[in-house]
Amino acid sequence: MEFLNDYHLSGLLIGICTFLIIGLFHPVVVKAEYYWGTKCWWLFLILGIAGVVTSLCVDNILVSSLLGVFAFSSFWTIKEIFEQEERVKKGWFPKNPKRK
Repeated sequence: MEFLNDYHLSGLLIGICTFLIIGLFHPVVVKAEYYWGTKCWWLFLILGIAGVVTSLCVDNILVSSLLGVFAFSSFWTIKEIFEQEERVKKGWFPKNPKRK
């Protein structure tokens, strides 16, 4: 961590990790809606709340920031799950034929 602080790289690392976390959530939304539909929204609510609580308990600013990004990406995913359902209805994404 000293290296990051000495060379003022913490912000850059937070930005890169934020980009990767948000990028990771896009395929998660698509797969979650495909396999479980919108009924999995509560899982992302729990993940978001856990991320917020954990972020508040961690002293390290880098880890706390990334947990906050993870938490609010989880909250945003709830909205995206329902929007993904609409995208499937429009035919933009495949519908799971095994799910009712």
